[in-house]
Amino acid sequence: MGGFVVFQLLKFEIIWIVEVVILLIIVGFAFLVQQQSVYEKQRAFYTALKKINENEIKSIKSQENIYADGAEFVNDEHSYTSDLDIFGRASLFNLVNRCSSPVGIDLLADWFKKADEEENIRQRQEAIKELGTKPGWVQHVKALLWPTKGTSRTDIDNLLGYFITEGNSFSPYLKTYISLVPYLFLVSAVGAWFFPWFTLILGLIVLSNACLVVSNQLKVNSTDRMLSRVGKTLSAYAEGFDKIEAETWTSSLCVSLKQQMGSSFASELKQLSILVGRLEYRLNMFVGPLLNGIAAWDVRQLIAIEDWKRANRDLMPRAFHSLATFEALISLSSLYTNYPGWCFPEIEKQEGYTFTAQDLAHPLIPDSHRVSNSFSLENTRHIDIVTGSNMAGKSTFLRTVGINAVLAFSGAPVCARTMKITVMHLFAYMRIRDSLNESISTFKAELNRLKLLLDVLQQERKVYFLIDEMLRGTNSVDKYRGSKALIEKLVHQEAVGIVATHDLQLAELEEKYPRYIRNFYFDIQVIEGEMRFDYKLKEGECKTFNASLLLKQIGIDVDV
Repeated sequence: MGGFVVFQLLKFEIIWIVEVVILLIIVGFAFLVQQQSVYEKQRAFYTALKKINENEIKSIKSQENIYADGAEFVNDEHSYTSDLDIFGRASLFNLVNRCSSPVGIDLLADWFKKADEEENIRQRQEAIKELGTKPGWVQHVKALLWPTKGTSRTDIDNLLGYFITEGNSFSPYLKTYISLVPYLFLVSAVGAWFFPWFTLILGLIVLSNACLVVSNQLKVNSTDRMLSRVGKTLSAYAEGFDKIEAETWTSSLCVSLKQQMGSSFASELKQLSILVGRLEYRLNMFVGPLLNGIAAWDVRQLIAIEDWKRANRDLMPRAFHSLATFEALISLSSLYTNYPGWCFPEIEKQEGYTFTAQDLAHPLIPDSHRVSNSFSLENTRHIDIVTGSNMAGKSTFLRTVGINAVLAFSGAPVCARTMKITVMHLFAYMRIRDSLNESISTFKAELNRLKLLLDVLQQERKVYFLIDEMLRGTNSVDKYRGSKALIEKLVHQEAVGIVATHDLQLAELEEKYPRYIRNFYFDIQVIEGEMRFDYKLKEGECKTFNASLLLKQIGIDVDV
């Protein structure tokens, strides 16, 4: 439409009117482009908001999740994460994670990999409860940070490294020239309209700007490569910082995180995002040369970015750590919001070991199939031996104890009605795998795991172990003797934990160590030839086993 209007005006041969109309057309078109950008941003936000709310519904119904499942953190050498299904598909991390940024994902994974101090856990609990009262704010922040999903760790590490290292330096004379040159160009252009000799000054300014741009091209290219990949991401981070700064907080951790970010970091980051966007004008074959000729545009933006770096060098890492912590807390708050029947455990600080829970259940088992158990270890030291038949629930119970302890130590609510626990270092011995590549047999792999347990007991002050059917890779005689010897060694070291086993003879150790060893069991009922499991933990030793019944069902009779 503008082209048609200009074409019609050219017939009157009044140049200044044509120039004014062209200017108005450019301004009008720029306004429309800006409005389109605003609408696209709004559409992206509401699309993300819809997506994350649908994700919460799917998570509650079927534990599906569009966020990262933490598969990259799977480590069979870790003391418990692999055995307790902490990372990977159908894992605790998959259930909990709502972090979009790589820094948030890494921090949440760290919380799951190691127990924190009691006071830090209590502060997280307080913060999660506060976030639970702000569901609209939480969903808004998740939608704002959604564009950061998929950002590579390398980009973020390089970005933070770029801003904390010493950058390019420019002389004060150059800075003064760059700040004045647009006005010099404007004055010269107006002067050339009335006095032709001003054209020479105008040409010198354009030539000087071109020389500056060419001489600093390597620096500009280096900065552009670093920042262009994360330009939109920076804008999303800025929106997240802005929401955190604008909110009023009462929990001590949230207040502290807000203070670490500073009072105006969101606006500072928005300004950086604007500078990065301006630097990208150089890529437009029509706009770039024009801006560089008028104002040495590339150098102007480079100087502005370097000034921003110097002003925010110390604040940048702290602010991103604060944002990552908020993301991790938001992730844990999803459990508080989605599962109101869960509880926050009481974090005890005692000399002995405490793990007391009522109606404790496995958070990854659907509620319709979940069976809860109560368990009590109150400021004392015990080794609990759990016996039972195949498929009766021993392994699931051990994982239930372990995975809820991981939740408790991260500050999250746990899948129980009530729970008290002391902070401990967890160790799990459950899934033992051989390795053809490393020529490691199952038995050798078990020995390696047992050696690791003994090392951990020496290194850590308070260890709680979960052992499921040890030494299964050897014959039954050696298996019993080795298991008995290990339990007795653990008793003498005053170690604490649970051992699940099929060996009924190990239950006899309670008679030898009545004050230290306790017996529990899971049993079955056989009704009209069918086995029925109640998956309930009971005190004492198991008397009913089902291997013969299972073999008989496939056509193998066993003499009793």
